[in-house]
Amino acid sequence: MYYTKFNTWLCQIILAGNEKGLAHLHLNTGQGSRQFKIQDAWELKPEFFKHTQSQILEYLAGKRTVFEVCLNPAGTEFQKKVWAQLRTIPYSNLVSYGEIAKQLGNPKAARAVGAANGKNPIPLIIPCHRVVGANGNLTGFAHGLAIKEQLIALEQG
Repeated sequence: MYYTKFNTWLCQIILAGNEKGLAHLHLNTGQGSRQFKIQDAWELKPEFFKHTQSQILEYLAGKRTVFEVCLNPAGTEFQKKVWAQLRTIPYSNLVSYGEIAKQLGNPKAARAVGAANGKNPIPLIIPCHRVVGANGNLTGFAHGLAIKEQLIALEQG
């Protein structure tokens, strides 16, 4: 596994992955519940992530609305279905956990969708920040609600 770190106006970002695709994108905000540790066996290889880093910087500059990155997130089959559904949410749009559950064919699975959302290892590219509560309120974000609010504001101009 390779990794790199770089700073943005939002926070430090850590990427990890290999030839199979990007496995982790960590928003190092110091807030929220997400803990992330670079493993001793991983190799620092910034050049491996140049294309992905460039796209992230374009997104954060308001110049990119869609990512073209090969992904390889580890998760359960249900989590992977939720993450795939999240990737269909258009830039600057917000949907509820319940709407995602309905789109997956299980309208009673809003809490399970929320749990899968919270385990998303590749935020920004798998846009879990675009999911809100049924009443439209910002709810849970593994990297802290402040950064979720900033990402939504960025996308909505």
